[in-house]
Amino acid sequence: MHAPSGSYISGKWVTGLGKVQRNLNPADLTEVVAEFPTAQNAEALAAIAAAEASWPMWKAIPAPERGRILSRAAAIARTRIDEIAILLTREEGKILAEAKGEVIKGINCIDFCGGQGYRIGGKVLPSEAVDTSAYTIRQPIGVAGIITPWNFPWSNPCWKIAPALVAGCSVVFKPASATPLTASVFVEILEEAGLPPGVLNMVVGSGAEIGDTIVNHPVTKVLSFTGSNPVGSRLYENGAKKLAKVTCEMGGKNALIVMDDADLERAVQGVIGGGFGSSGQRCTATSRVLVHTDVKAKFLDLLVAATNSLKVGNGLDPATQMGPVVDQDQLNTDLSYIEIAKNEGLNLIAGGELGDLGRRWLLPAAHHL
Repeated sequence: MHAPSGSYISGKWVTGLGKVQRNLNPADLTEVVAEFPTAQNAEALAAIAAAEASWPMWKAIPAPERGRILSRAAAIARTRIDEIAILLTREEGKILAEAKGEVIKGINCIDFCGGQGYRIGGKVLPSEAVDTSAYTIRQPIGVAGIITPWNFPWSNPCWKIAPALVAGCSVVFKPASATPLTASVFVEILEEAGLPPGVLNMVVGSGAEIGDTIVNHPVTKVLSFTGSNPVGSRLYENGAKKLAKVTCEMGGKNALIVMDDADLERAVQGVIGGGFGSSGQRCTATSRVLVHTDVKAKFLDLLVAATNSLKVGNGLDPATQMGPVVDQDQLNTDLSYIEIAKNEGLNLIAGGELGDLGRRWLLPAAHHL
């Protein structure tokens, strides 16, 4: 497999002008998974210009042909599922089974969007005027600015970029700084599938610099973002100022409710999967559990036992049930929330300490009832 590094602009891999970003495997903090020269404002502007220049050509290609390129990309990716999943685990940390599931979901989305090339259409409407036809058609809006997170570095770009491409939009894509290599493989596969140069451009670097350039540039007519509430709120505001179409997927606070007639063992497994899957690093994670008072004590006993039995370790180890958090910043965030809970008077019932694995791995912040 070609190991791209840097940014991808006008069909070429280019070396960024910024400092070299070194990404370590979070399972051991010694293996260098990727080194990326980061992009700065000049590269972001070049990527936007490339997307703008390619858009007239891309939107003129019939939608079924645009879809066929995506279908070829899905077929290529399907032959590389295990390879991509291993890379994802090495770069982001989640266990291999979760990584493989994510890769398959992303490929399925690309496949679906390939078929959408035959289904993009409008509607014929009844007209109240004689000898008059009323109908709608769908047209691509222009350059799409796509900003994705590190917790789903394969599937999230698939979910955002494939629909934009089949609709006839060109794309400027900024993946999360923590997971650029997985994103680069996605770009590489689309290139192999025949996507014309300039239609998809990727820049790797700081959100505060190149992310703002993508968001605020007048050429980007549609914006899609997944990330934190503060960043998403600011992005939405800036996009609205230029009347861009903006979609934001931000943080959640998800409750799981356990009633007195529940199968408690199954409920506990739901909490374990919802709260500790992907090491708790997802906006859909179970972050609080509301339990009927009549079953609270028994439920707590089962939950603590299940939590303490989790095997934490390297995601490539088949015995591992939960991998490490993605990096030191996330580790610090988890630790800070544990302290917040303690300061608010809550009792820690499981986890919360760095154990034998030292500072390499950490259970997500414990759940409190």
